[in-house]
Amino acid sequence: MFDIGGLISSFGGLAWTLLFFVVALSIIVAVHEYGHYIVGRWSGIHAEVFSIGFGPVLFGKTDRHGTYWQVAALPLGGYVKFKGDANAASGPDIDGVNAMSAAERRTTMHGAPLWARAATAAAGPVFNFVFSILLFAVLFMVQGTYADRLTINALAPLPGAFEIQEGDEIVAIDGRTVSGFAGFNEIAVGLPASGQIDYTVDRNGDRLVVTGPYPYPPLASAVNPQSAAIDAGLKAGDVVTAVNGQGINTFSELQYAVAQADGGALTLDLWRDGTEFTTDLTPRRVDIPRPDGGFDQRWLIGISGGLFFEPDTERLGPWRAVTAATERTGDIITSSLSGMYHMITGAISACNLSGPVTIAETSGQMATMGTITFLSFIAVLSTAIGLMNLFPIPMLDGGHLVFYAYEAITGKTPSDRAYQFLMAIGFSCVMTLMFFALATDIFCP
Repeated sequence: MFDIGGLISSFGGLAWTLLFFVVALSIIVAVHEYGHYIVGRWSGIHAEVFSIGFGPVLFGKTDRHGTYWQVAALPLGGYVKFKGDANAASGPDIDGVNAMSAAERRTTMHGAPLWARAATAAAGPVFNFVFSILLFAVLFMVQGTYADRLTINALAPLPGAFEIQEGDEIVAIDGRTVSGFAGFNEIAVGLPASGQIDYTVDRNGDRLVVTGPYPYPPLASAVNPQSAAIDAGLKAGDVVTAVNGQGINTFSELQYAVAQADGGALTLDLWRDGTEFTTDLTPRRVDIPRPDGGFDQRWLIGISGGLFFEPDTERLGPWRAVTAATERTGDIITSSLSGMYHMITGAISACNLSGPVTIAETSGQMATMGTITFLSFIAVLSTAIGLMNLFPIPMLDGGHLVFYAYEAITGKTPSDRAYQFLMAIGFSCVMTLMFFALATDIFCP
């Protein structure tokens, strides 16, 4: 698979960060707007313009259905303008619609049956969710899940010499029999914090006892975007050998040292591909979701731990992958709603809200971590944008669905004056949210 991380590493710079932000956003917007377009077309509503971006048109073409497909100069969104719309927000061209025949009005967004309008409005967010599920499913099928037999596929580079090798099947740790990956973790939790552990392995049909590192060494398997670690220059694969001069052998010792610092500055001794160096960083307070829906505040430097080896995996079938992907998408929606609720109530900091600058920086940082990570980010962002568009705010899809629900209950549409007033409020809400998110980008640490 093409490695975009290597591309950024080679060329770097702000331009590449912006490029991958535009790529991620454009893909998600295209999926969202295509949902509106295709369901509208299936429902008998004619789309006059399908646009990726706003502002001056760079290029475009009219298809056989009479829809003009265009790419505009400002790649910060997109829209579908249906027949009878006065603008990109689907406000009605009242005079134009009233001048049409009954047959023509049926092909407009405002003259179509209620079911057709509601389905077309809902299709954008639904397509975002479906896209996330499909993308996660593909990633699950590519990456797979742990095989029943715990065989070492690859070893992480670590300081020190060990006897364990690639291809070894781990059958016991410290004399205790391993039963698959779950059993491995259960034993690993109770091991002493030593830099060297005895492993019983099957190697080419021979049963051997060999030395290996602690199962979860102080290894950065991933560096989180927008973190103290990435700002300090840490990379995936770095090994922390000491914190404030105190040597460590396990990732849990690193976590303990960070927690004990209580937000104070730390000096880390690091090992990277045989080279030793030192760096200073200050942990950041982060709100961590709890399983019950609440949040815990913890000091973190922003690295994820992992095993000292990459185990063999087996690929998931389509059904298992889609099931797991649906659960992942549902978890993102649930945690997003919980986070918003806790921000509104003041239980967690509003700095958890990401604005355009943070999202752009995260796009570039995720891209440096490889294609798989970047695609996972796109799937997460697609879910977030789909959810945001369902908020009951006029101008957004959720606001239109509220109008349609009102029409279904009362049998009439809001008056033109009320509609314009509510749309103005919706515009104010959206702009306020945008400026607030931008402020968090600028003023939050």
